[in-house]
Amino acid sequence: MAEEDRDGATAAIRSPNHRDLISTLPDVILQTILSSLPTKFAIRTSILSKQWRHVWCNTPSLNFEWCGNYLCADSINETLSHYKAPKMMSFHFCLTAIKNTPYIESWIDFAKSRNVENMTIDLGSRASSDYTIPDSFYINSSVKQLTLRLAFHDRMVPRDTVSWTSLKELVLRNCNLFDGSTMPKILSGCPVLESLTLYMCRCYNFKVLDLSKSLRLTTLEIANNCWVSGQIHIVAPNIHNLTLTVPPYWPCNLVDVSSLTEARLDIGFNSQEAFDADFLQQFVQNMIEKLRNVEKLTFGENFIKIFSLIELRCLPLPLFKFKALTFETMISQYVIPGMVKLVQSSHELKKLTVHIKDEGRIIPDEFLDYYLRRHGSKTDKTWSSEARVFKNIIRENVESMHMASFIELVLKITKTLENMIVMFGSYLEERRFEELLDMVPVLSHENNNVSIVLGSTTKSDQTLFFPMKVRSNV
Repeated sequence: MAEEDRDGATAAIRSPNHRDLISTLPDVILQTILSSLPTKFAIRTSILSKQWRHVWCNTPSLNFEWCGNYLCADSINETLSHYKAPKMMSFHFCLTAIKNTPYIESWIDFAKSRNVENMTIDLGSRASSDYTIPDSFYINSSVKQLTLRLAFHDRMVPRDTVSWTSLKELVLRNCNLFDGSTMPKILSGCPVLESLTLYMCRCYNFKVLDLSKSLRLTTLEIANNCWVSGQIHIVAPNIHNLTLTVPPYWPCNLVDVSSLTEARLDIGFNSQEAFDADFLQQFVQNMIEKLRNVEKLTFGENFIKIFSLIELRCLPLPLFKFKALTFETMISQYVIPGMVKLVQSSHELKKLTVHIKDEGRIIPDEFLDYYLRRHGSKTDKTWSSEARVFKNIIRENVESMHMASFIELVLKITKTLENMIVMFGSYLEERRFEELLDMVPVLSHENNNVSIVLGSTTKSDQTLFFPMKVRSNV
């Protein structure tokens, strides 16, 4: 804006003939608006209007997050000294400077004194400081949602009991659980816990995750954790929703998931570690057997690739009762055998969703080729003709006919499917996606009427959906 335009706008606001519309807003609305901003920006709005000068002091949320430079302790302490709200809904701080570490406990105590309900403590961006979470942290009767992220050498070691009597959702990221009693203490201190997430945590002297006494815990997410003591056994009879991403060498054993209705499974991959396909196939076989009666399953690409090896080697597999399947994967010859087997073996399947993805830490295709050659398979003859259609397919050379062939293959191998959703994201360029829209309605298949929805992300990152009905032509 030009200088004269800014001056004119300012004069208009201050002129007696113009109302200060900002100042007419109720404080409760202003506070709600400011709660959505990092606190440093909320404070800066004080210059916009006289009424806004102290509004931030009573916002229900404080957010000290990293915004290009680290937050110094003096700045945070000064802000807290001016904060007046008796009740705090949300408190979020992300520390990047190790010299702020001595103030962490006092800041947590401040949030507790305002009966905070949603608290996020992110210490993972600091240089490692061997910080141990203080005992006072484990006593909090108001918090309902808690997220904790630690740096590599930080530790959670509650010496006394844990009392989070109102906690419903707990997320632990990069946490070191050095004592085998830490997780049992946490679980016993959260009587109304409904959701638990363990992400990239390092667990020592810990062999059983027993959730049987957590009667309200229905959602469990475990991703890329390191079980230093070996295989972890999960006892979760009340869980309804499970998300499990397992590192190749730290597997899980599902002892009891008898109430499970929905699950998402994948295998992590780290190029720094050796690839043991035999070990992973055994894990996938055991896992799929435990989940054969679950109605809604989602599989990531690495899980499907290992499942393909099992199918190619003709290892025994059960029939499934899946009613809804979701595949999150790039379409290639390395996943087709596994996808086909999962669909064919699901005799009650009603809905299939495919999210086309080609990002993340994916097991390289050459690893599977090497494994098959080592076991005496001639790579070109191992794959079925349907799978070879997708050989060497990557984002740069994918054609609309490849995706049409995939959809047609699915329609041919299932008799019970009613709905199919294929989300391409930005995978297909606009021209090829439009070509696919013309191909799909006339695909050859033996199934009865199937509703198909194709989704694509435009250049403006909008997702467009194109529903259509594919009718049998036999």
